[in-house]
Amino acid sequence: MNWARQIHLKTPAELKIMREAGRINASVLAATRELLQPGVTTADLNAAAEEVLRKHGCISPFKGYGHPPYPASVTISINDELVHGIPNKKRKLKEGDIVSVDSGTIYQGFVADSAYTGGVGQISPEAQALLDVTQGALQAGIEKMRPGNRSGDVSAAIQQYVESRGYYLTREYTGHGVGREMHEGPQVPNYGTPGTGVPLRPGMTIAIEPMVNAGLPGVKILNDGWTVVTQDGSLSAHFEHTVLITESEPEILTCPERMPSKLRAG
Repeated sequence: MNWARQIHLKTPAELKIMREAGRINASVLAATRELLQPGVTTADLNAAAEEVLRKHGCISPFKGYGHPPYPASVTISINDELVHGIPNKKRKLKEGDIVSVDSGTIYQGFVADSAYTGGVGQISPEAQALLDVTQGALQAGIEKMRPGNRSGDVSAAIQQYVESRGYYLTREYTGHGVGREMHEGPQVPNYGTPGTGVPLRPGMTIAIEPMVNAGLPGVKILNDGWTVVTQDGSLSAHFEHTVLITESEPEILTCPERMPSKLRAG
C-alpha cells in the first residue's frame, strides 16, 4: 500500500460521525473490562462486545477480515499473546492473567479502533509495570500528534519511552490511519526517527497502538493463522486510541470523555 496516497482528511461532518463511533467503541471495551474475572471465557467477552454493537446498530470491521477470515468481533490476547487472539468458549480467564482486548466499530460507514490491556484479579508487579509502560508510551505518542510535527516524531516518542525503560517493541505491527477504512494512511510504526515521515495535518485521524514486550521483541503467528505470540513466552501488552489531529491539541476520539491529550485506557 502507498500509505501517503491513502491519507484522507476528514470534514467536520465526518468527524461528527467518527466521534460517535469512538464513543460506541469505548462502550464496547468498557463492557469487556467489566467481565475481567476468573472463570469468564474469552467467548463471553466477545459476546458482551457484540451486544453493545447490536444495541447501537453497529458492526465490527474485524469480523470476516483477512485470510483466513477473522471469526469474531474483538480480538482477545492473553499473557504472551501480542494481538489477534481468537475468542474461544473453552478458554477461561485465570487470576493473574493480563488480557488485551482490541475492538473496532463501524458506525455510519466510519471506523473507530482502540484497545486496552487489563488484569484479572491481582496481577504481578512485573505485569503491572508492563501495563504502565505501554499506556505511558501511548500517551507519549499522542502528545506528539500536533500540526507541524511528522509521523516520525510520534513513532520516536513511543520508542524512546519504551526502550528507555528496558522494554521492547515489536516492529511487525504498526499504528495506522483510520476512517472509512480500518487501515488508511499514514502508517505509524512504534519506532522511528524524529523529523521524518508524513507531516501531520488537521483532519487526520490515526490509530496509535504501542505493543510492548517484557522480553525480547521477536514474535510468531500460531497455527490458527491469527494469534501473535512472543517468541520467548514473555508477557505482552497493547494500548490503542483513535486520535484526531486538530489545529492545536490532539483529540482522542475513543475516550469516553474526549478531553484533548487526556488518556483513558479503553
